[in-house]
Amino acid sequence: MAIRITTLAERPEFAATLWDMDHTWHRFMLEDPVADLYYAVVKTAYPDHVLVADDDAEPGRLVARGYMTPFVSDGGELPDSGWDGVIRSGWLARERGLPTDAVSALEITVRRDLLGKGLSAVMLGALRDQAARLGHRELVAPVRPNLKHLEPHTPMSEYAYRTRPDGLPHDAWLRVHVRAGGKIVKVAPRSMVVAGTLAEWHDWTGLPFDRSGPVEVPGALAPVHCDVPQDHAVYVEPNVWVSHVLD
Repeated sequence: MAIRITTLAERPEFAATLWDMDHTWHRFMLEDPVADLYYAVVKTAYPDHVLVADDDAEPGRLVARGYMTPFVSDGGELPDSGWDGVIRSGWLARERGLPTDAVSALEITVRRDLLGKGLSAVMLGALRDQAARLGHRELVAPVRPNLKHLEPHTPMSEYAYRTRPDGLPHDAWLRVHVRAGGKIVKVAPRSMVVAGTLAEWHDWTGLPFDRSGPVEVPGALAPVHCDVPQDHAVYVEPNVWVSHVLD
């Protein structure tokens, strides 16, 4: 397989099929309202920040995608609001005509049938290269550890810093970032917030949501907080800030 990675600006024909690729995103993760501030305008506002990949065996069929967003760092600490925070910061800057001074990765998604073939690491390297081409000296990422869902009750502050005997992170996705030159900086405790009625959560997950308290949802990195009398449930997802200093 010979992978060709380009920006969406270079290959706008991919704009209509970015979400047609078979992916592993859980339904509830698509319900974060802040995401609309980015994904709804990404084709026109941020095409240089989107990478698309196909291969010579099936040219024109997406095998992976990667998203970044510019944002305003204000020279301060990375936000506890993580994924939501950088999307909102980038949107506010664009709406107000303000300059941005930082860039954050948002996602790398590989087609389901190609998982486990090392494409995530290839796409991460490509995001690093593109961030450098855009003039940045650092790429940050609110990383969603891919094995954390197996331990929803473990605090992210404990999980993120767990290592193997060789010193690399226990989590496979964090390990890819560290091997690529990334450094774990801190936890983003409220990186993505998804709220809905009990009926909506039932629709998104198939679970009953009929008892108040924490609910373990497949794919969630932490329990969902369910309040039956108030007819709502809220998911607050922690992520891990990783910094990639670029050459």
